[in-house]
Amino acid sequence: MTDRRGAGTSCGGNTLHGHILWRAAAIFFLFFATVFLIAPAAAQAQTYTFNSVQVEGNQRIESSTIIARTGIVRGQQVTAGQLNDAYQRLLDSGVFETVELTPRGGTLVISVTEYPTISRISFEGNRRVKDDVLQDAIGSESRRVFTPEQAEKDANLIAEIYSAQGRVAATVVPRIIRRNDNRVDLVFEIAEGDTIEIERISFVGNRVYSDRRLRRILDTKQAGLLRAFVRSDTFIADRIEFDKQVLRDFYLSRGYIDFRVNSANVEFTRERDAFFLVMDVTEGQQFSFGNITTVSEIPGVDPAPFQEALKIKRGVVYSPSLVENSIARQERLGIKQGIDFLRVEPRVTRNDRDLTLDVEFALVKGPRIFVERIDIEGNTTTLDQVIRRQFTTVEGDPFNPREIRQSAERIRALGFFSTADVQTREGSSPSQVIVDVDVEEQPTGSLSLGGSYSVSDGFGIAIGLQERNFLGRGQSLGLTLSTAQDSEQYVLSFGEPHLLGRDLRFDLDLGLSNQNSSFATYDVKRAFFSPSLTYAIGEQSSIQLRYNWEDSEMEARDNSTSGAVISSEIAQGKRSTSSLGLSYTFDSRRSGLNPNAGVLFEIGVDAAGLGGDNEFIKTTARSIAQTRVWNEEVTLRASLELGALSWTGDDFSRTIDRFVLGPNTFRGFEPAGIGPRDRSGGRDDAIGGNYYYVARLEAEFPLGLPEELGLRGGLFYDVGNLYDLSNVNTAGGTILGEDGSLRHVIGFSLLWTTGFGPLRFNFSKALKKEEFDQEQNFDLTIQARF
Repeated sequence: MTDRRGAGTSCGGNTLHGHILWRAAAIFFLFFATVFLIAPAAAQAQTYTFNSVQVEGNQRIESSTIIARTGIVRGQQVTAGQLNDAYQRLLDSGVFETVELTPRGGTLVISVTEYPTISRISFEGNRRVKDDVLQDAIGSESRRVFTPEQAEKDANLIAEIYSAQGRVAATVVPRIIRRNDNRVDLVFEIAEGDTIEIERISFVGNRVYSDRRLRRILDTKQAGLLRAFVRSDTFIADRIEFDKQVLRDFYLSRGYIDFRVNSANVEFTRERDAFFLVMDVTEGQQFSFGNITTVSEIPGVDPAPFQEALKIKRGVVYSPSLVENSIARQERLGIKQGIDFLRVEPRVTRNDRDLTLDVEFALVKGPRIFVERIDIEGNTTTLDQVIRRQFTTVEGDPFNPREIRQSAERIRALGFFSTADVQTREGSSPSQVIVDVDVEEQPTGSLSLGGSYSVSDGFGIAIGLQERNFLGRGQSLGLTLSTAQDSEQYVLSFGEPHLLGRDLRFDLDLGLSNQNSSFATYDVKRAFFSPSLTYAIGEQSSIQLRYNWEDSEMEARDNSTSGAVISSEIAQGKRSTSSLGLSYTFDSRRSGLNPNAGVLFEIGVDAAGLGGDNEFIKTTARSIAQTRVWNEEVTLRASLELGALSWTGDDFSRTIDRFVLGPNTFRGFEPAGIGPRDRSGGRDDAIGGNYYYVARLEAEFPLGLPEELGLRGGLFYDVGNLYDLSNVNTAGGTILGEDGSLRHVIGFSLLWTTGFGPLRFNFSKALKKEEFDQEQNFDLTIQARF
């Protein structure tokens, strides 16, 4: 029991002591809680009244300006929060490096450190981009206040310029050099880095067209052997976006209306020195045109003539451009018929069962809106009339949005402007619109240096001066100086695309040439004057009327002898030709119904005898048909070329007046390697012929080699003939091949696309020829511009 009482007494004492400790702790906690709750309220409620404001540290900025910026008024109560707002306003002004506000009794002391003034801006480490280009891009300027924020923005802008050139690893660090009088020199230290190339371009989801075919249409290219000279293989983000649009246009023009680019992923290689570009696409199904109809919703307008104006037929692969061309054709017909405000609405019905699109062209009445005026701005060099003549619409005409869009495209196609924006806005009334044209000029002159090589002419150089917008009139003026080992030519050319303000092109060529014949012992000197007029009679056809005056002479080469025919022609001396010519051209290779096929047809007649010494009628014709097969991997081409010379003068024709075939016309033979020849006097002179015809069949195809090599193959088969020596002085000559015979040539071509230009290697073998023909089994042609 005792033990229990003792234990009970001890427990009761501990309980009393605990109550005392808990009470003391509660009092202590309440005390401090009250202090902490009251103290902030007291601080927040603290106010200041300043009878004076003192500014320290300012050098350029007036004290009154700084005080006004704070918003603090003398004698007015200011809270701590208002002081903080004043501090923030001074910092946000962007002219102070440090700001400090210190209350000293009734005086507020504002201590500031002004940002320095930029004395000079320089760039270090830039070799690829010039200083003036970088200076125009940045926002910092000399004699302006320096701020670190602006310097960082400028550094990012410079890095973006390098990134646009494929140098995404370029780094730019802004640094300052302190000078006296609170001035600094701003230096941008640039590490340009190497260009990051596109190592590989691949596609996912494409089944119809191969990667190789799609890569050919992209502006971005894979790195190839000549990567040091080709800049299109560098990674540029904006170019990728352009390529996505190019892909859409490519598929849409071939009837794949559901095509889309799902993604374009760019990833670093493992070595992080190049990129992989992977484009995920969905092709969809190819659609063709179904029923093509025209309906009229305008009372009194017969749809039959408009239906007849359509060129597209059922079964043709669908293309938006064909629909646009059809609409433009029908609206032009409406203008001819005097139907104002005619609009053509294409209504497309999709037939998934047979993969066709029915198109109904509805003739509807558009709103009665007129063009009030056309305002042009930004053309500091180009005359207004050059831009205005791209519009088929003038002030007062009914407004047609489609015509305005097409006019905008024509302005951009001139190539005179870096940007050309055409917008419309409401005019003086809701029924009138104003067309605003805002352009920015760009250089239109160019100097080109070129080199060429051919087996017939050897090595040569070419210098070209070209101005595409002469005196801002939209005219072209060019001077070409070209020379090879055996051929020199100097040509001055002038072109006026809109003679007398009409859709009539005028061209004029003046030139001198001196050619050393590679197949005979004479030289040819020429002086020529050739004006021409070209008029478009259709969307794909044109007619040209031309006049040609030529003064030519055959001269004997030093220490050389010629056969009887050539000697008699040299003896004729200088002769002049005055001829009038007419030609017709039809070309559907780019604007036809089928983007993969087209034809070119040209025929021309020149009649000489309007003065001058020579009298003749010369007829030439050329026809080319080409198409792409096997998902556009293989190009097939067939061409036929012929010429006929009918000499009507009393004298004899010369070799330089007749036709002479070269490797560009008939492959497999040397220049003038086929046709009639004169072997008198121990010579073997080619003397040309009055008639010729050549048919060429060829195919171009991939070789299966890595695409970055730029190599393609080709097969060709040529057959042709050159004959007839009517009105030729053959007295004393030993003539061979006057009646002519068919020659057959087969060959293989290696086509190499390089950064300097296309190279073509032709390896050929004559299957049938005459014993006097001069065969050429290899031919190389190079053309480069740099």
